Amino acid sequence: MELNWVALAVFLVAFGFVTFLGFAAVHWRRGDLDLLHEWGLAGGRFGTLVTWFLLGGDLYTAYTFIAVPAFAFGAGAVAFFAVPYTVMVYPFVFLVFPRLWSVAKRHGYITAADFVRGRYGNRWLALAVALTGLLATMPYIALQLVGIQVVIAGMGVGGSGWLGEVPLVIAFVILAAFTYSSGLRAPAAIAIVKDFMIYTVVVAAIVVVPLKLGGYGAIFAAVPKENLLLKPPGPNDFGAFSGYASLALGSALALFLYPHSVTGVLSSSGREVIRRNAALLPAYSILLGLIALLGYMAIAAGVASMPQFAELFAQHKNNFAVPALFLAVFPSWFVGFAFAAIAIGALVPAAIMSIAASNLYTRNIYREFISPDCSPKREAQMAKYVSLIVKFGALLFITSLPLSFAIQLQLLGGVWIIQTLPAVVFGLYTRWFNAWALLIGWAAGITGGTLMVASQSFRSVFPLMIGNFTVTGYPAIYGLLLNIVVTVVLTLVLKAAGARAGVDETAVPDYG
Repeated sequence: MELNWVALAVFLVAFGFVTFLGFAAVHWRRGDLDLLHEWGLAGGRFGTLVTWFLLGGDLYTAYTFIAVPAFAFGAGAVAFFAVPYTVMVYPFVFLVFPRLWSVAKRHGYITAADFVRGRYGNRWLALAVALTGLLATMPYIALQLVGIQVVIAGMGVGGSGWLGEVPLVIAFVILAAFTYSSGLRAPAAIAIVKDFMIYTVVVAAIVVVPLKLGGYGAIFAAVPKENLLLKPPGPNDFGAFSGYASLALGSALALFLYPHSVTGVLSSSGREVIRRNAALLPAYSILLGLIALLGYMAIAAGVASMPQFAELFAQHKNNFAVPALFLAVFPSWFVGFAFAAIAIGALVPAAIMSIAASNLYTRNIYREFISPDCSPKREAQMAKYVSLIVKFGALLFITSLPLSFAIQLQLLGGVWIIQTLPAVVFGLYTRWFNAWALLIGWAAGITGGTLMVASQSFRSVFPLMIGNFTVTGYPAIYGLLLNIVVTVVLTLVLKAAGARAGVDETAVPDYG
């Protein structure tokens, strides 16, 4: 594909502006960045508006902008599970996470693993939570690169072999530099610009594209009928309904357990800020539904059959659907603006994820097991180093593995991180569970969920046989149920045996 100079020029101007903003953010609400609490949580001083932009930038990523419509483009209606899951998650956040903020504020916790360590007095359970967070975050960071790769290729930039990865490497060197210098303040500042750009692009797309394609009636008429509705239940199964529902529920329960989500919550200035954001964030769900429709618009536009995109579709599969749609419909200057929005939408969550991962490593592995007597300055410096390693580890991950394999691994993120729910969420309400039972339940859920996903070649659903009836569902839910059953049974056994519980350093008033 030929180089699109106009689109590239607009893209570079926008990218250059957010780069400047990322470095300038070091002076915003200035604090001592030699302290982990300041570097990794911005001192916990973000109010309602900044937290809204930060969480929005954190949760609605370039992969969402590319993958959700790509899923609708290739698989149809099942892709819309992303809409109800984002509706379901916010009441969960409203009820649960102000309690986590309160106890974290009282005891200086920076990660969910910090809370688990204090609540149960068991460093090994906290280590399991920390390792799970790191494990689930790595492919998530790597997959932000999918969006950047696709839009860079869409502008005709790149080449064969390692030359094709040079623009991607440059983008992540810039990301690493401003994250190292500014910490969480950088993605928080950039998130405001990112949201403005994303909303502009989506509003323009849902107005302009239907006008050019003959309206929404023509768009839906062009979509194959089997892609418009879920497969109905049969005599021996629930059809696609159970998979759709379990994907929505599992994703909702997993979303705010990710380390980057916890970091966004703990950076806020108060419990009411979290509650207000739980009420305001569903505005993004409306945006997500509109983004998913771009997949159907790409079908109606016939982008997959356009010869100029044949090579890029062969390379990027359905992920190229949205870039191809913009290239086919909009002028080059707007294509550059839209592609910049997608790329910036990748940098924001990637920055927050790398900060969250470095917080986990530094607090719950380095300080707990390697250097218990490290100074606060050394702790913050270690987190900065780890944030660099995590970014370039993710970069190596995505450039070394086949793209389709990396995308499939993303499914494991939810399967893994949801297994921390009993220790974290149940722990916010009760101390009844035994820490060792929680650890063994966690291991059972991780192992069972991973085996189920692997047995289906990393597809998102698993056909569970109950007699002659098949219940197809998200393995994260099945793994969580196994986790809870094992935890409850072992807790009862250990309590009956007189097992001693660890020391709980928290108290009832700490939870607000």
